[in-house]
Amino acid sequence: MKADIHPKYQETKIRCACGNVIETGSTRDNITVEICSNCHPFFTGKQKLVDTAGRIERFRKKYQKFQSKEKAS
Repeated sequence: MKADIHPKYQETKIRCACGNVIETGSTRDNITVEICSNCHPFFTGKQKLVDTAGRIERFRKKYQKFQSKEKAS
């Protein structure tokens, strides 16, 4: 194997936006993430609904005529 071609493996901390800090080993130092297992809805059992640009309202408006036909039947 060639010498001095591998990156340095070191102890590092992964910081989440929720404030959780996980210590691990990596070739990068001071990793920041937006979501972790401490705050992810799959692991916490709580679902957060994020509506960007009114997507839910546009969907409901688009398919409103189909829902009204089903209710009338």
